[in-house]
Amino acid sequence: MNGLWAALATVRDPELDEPITDLGFVSSAELTDDGHASVRLRLPTYFCAPNFAYLMVADALDAVRAVPGVRSARVRLVDHFAAEEINAGVAAGGGFAQAFPGETDAFPGEEESFPGAAAGELDGLRLTFRRKAYLASLDRVVRRWGRRARVADVPDGPELAGLLRRRAELGLDCSPGSPLLLDERGRPILEEEAERRLRFARTVRVSMEGNAGLCRGLLRTRYGS
Repeated sequence: MNGLWAALATVRDPELDEPITDLGFVSSAELTDDGHASVRLRLPTYFCAPNFAYLMVADALDAVRAVPGVRSARVRLVDHFAAEEINAGVAAGGGFAQAFPGETDAFPGEEESFPGAAAGELDGLRLTFRRKAYLASLDRVVRRWGRRARVADVPDGPELAGLLRRRAELGLDCSPGSPLLLDERGRPILEEEAERRLRFARTVRVSMEGNAGLCRGLLRTRYGS
């Protein structure tokens, strides 16, 4: 059971960049003696964005299937207006567009707001939020340790570990000699633009942390402690 929860702890809300276990989104997780895993997820509101929900259900299923000893796995979203479509789509492995045939244009986020996303799919959405998570982690490092020149100049700790993890997810330079101040596309932030870019990173972090607090409050209101 500990392995199951540890696997689910690697799944993060794509918008909030926090583990779904810490957010309270996992309502139950069970592993039978014969290796069947069953997980139930819940969200703060009935109308949480279906594209975000789809990503979390799909990521949770992948994480659970990778746990040693798991022979079969089922992850179900409950109490959500699109739960039936999301659960069936993830189980079938056909992708978000197939789960909502002819309807993906109704869900905001993919093409207009997130350029580069494939029509009806969520790669662009995931990339956008990974970039935001990176900027938030950069702000945490700078707030704690200041504007160091290189990654190697930042002491080891959770701030640096979080920064490097998010750089790796984006394919950015994680070497000790790389500049600390890289933007979300891997370009060095010049001295003359540093104040503006870091102010934006701070805004991203505050927004994400505020939204996470709101979601926790809504979840408590909906389900109790």
